[in-house]
Order: sequence, then C-alpha cells, then structure tokens
Amino acid sequence: MILGLADVPEPGDILRVVGDEKEARNLVEARNLAAAAKSGDASGRATLEDLYRQIQAGQAKELRIILKADVSGSLGAITHALDQLSTDDVRLNVLHEAAGDITDNDILLAAASNAIVVGFNTKITETARRAAESEGVDVRLYDIIYKLTDDIDAALGGLLEPEIVEVVEGRAEVRQIFKVGKSTVIAGCFVTDGRIIRGGARVFRGGKVVATDRIESLRRFRDDAREVAQNLECGIGLANYQELQEGDIIECFSSKTVSRARAS
Repeated sequence: MILGLADVPEPGDILRVVGDEKEARNLVEARNLAAAAKSGDASGRATLEDLYRQIQAGQAKELRIILKADVSGSLGAITHALDQLSTDDVRLNVLHEAAGDITDNDILLAAASNAIVVGFNTKITETARRAAESEGVDVRLYDIIYKLTDDIDAALGGLLEPEIVEVVEGRAEVRQIFKVGKSTVIAGCFVTDGRIIRGGARVFRGGKVVATDRIESLRRFRDDAREVAQNLECGIGLANYQELQEGDIIECFSSKTVSRARAS
C-alpha cells in the first residue's frame, strides 16, 4: 500500500522512484508538458542542427538544455562557462542539472520541454538511449569542456536571425538628360565606380541625397543590360524620380543576408 498521493492513480499508471523531491517535481512537470504537447500536436524535437529553422518559424530565441555530469565540481565549471554564452539576443536556459548518468527521466523532461541533453564525462543508460531514440531527443556526450562549450556557442550563434546589410554596388555620374514621352526621364551616365545594376538607388546632388528610388531600366546603347561596369557609359531610368539633373550622382545598392556575430 502507498499512502500520501495527491491524486488517485489510474490503472496502468507507472510509479517511479527518484532521488529527491526536486527531481520528482521536474518529472511531474515534464509529464504535464508532454501531455500538453500531445494535445497541441507539437512538432519535432530540438537538435543543435535544426534550431535555426525553429527560430525562422517564429519560436523563442532560446536554447534549452538538460545537463548531466560525472561530479558536482564538473557541473559548476560547465554551468559557469555556459553562463558566459547567453546574450541579449539569445538565451541559454539550463532547465535541469545534476551529477550522474543520463536517465530516462532526463529524456522525458527534454522531450516535453523541447530541450537537448548534454552529458559530460558521464554515460547514458540503456533505457534512456532507447527513450531518446523513441522521442527523437538530441543527446550530446563530451569529455572535454571546451568542445562542449564550442558546440553550444555555435548553436546559439545559429539562433540569431540573419542581418540584412546594404552593399553599395557602384556610382554613375549623370552627363546628359533625355526625355521620353511627357514624363519619363532617361539619364545618360558614366560609371565612375564599381558597377551599375537594377535595384535600389540614391540620387546625390551637391553631396546630399535628394531622392531614394530604384533603377527600373538600364541600357548600354540600345540594348538592355544586366549590369554596366566602371568606365562605361549607360542609360539609367528610375522608377519614380524624374527630376534628375546633369552632374547628379546615382548610387546603386543591393541588400544581402549575413549571419550575425553574437555580442560578447
């Protein structure tokens, strides 16, 4: 007979024996999260490789970890190192840490909370290994701290949304103005720097920006051109701005996506 249960167990329920009350609470919370996940038709588990895709899908910028190590001293050193990795952009959340082997309770907690399991100088039990395979939980085992922190740091870096940066492609000087029809203006230009391509454009006059537009047409003599290189002449037509003057400088630019370095 077992006394002291808060709720009446259902037939077929499994009772687990754990080391202390904290572990019991974590296990209960994991079970509750797992039940909620099933009712909400949750998606696949987290891995270090697919965390960036999860961020792109709109999930929180957070890497959740279950941490196990051989001894308490190792845990202290690892958690201190991991604490240095979190930034304002990306948060590292150690949901549970303890000394000892990785058990099926750790796997259950990771599965319910969409976390990865990290072990240092420890092993995973056979039942936990089977549970990890069944639940699709990512388990990482290390025996060198810097390799552990390097992998986590790389994963956190991958969580950062890419940064859109502007690249100035080239500049051209307006040397002649041609009017086509009643309202369209084509600028006869000489490319002074880089290359001119269709895309974003700024018009400078007297060193100041007087318009921001886009290059809608680009011609080399009578032919459409994809780009015109430095020291060549071309005809440029802007989409909206029709007040171009001789001596104006047209600067064209493009945008590209780059991975952002995390703040240290």
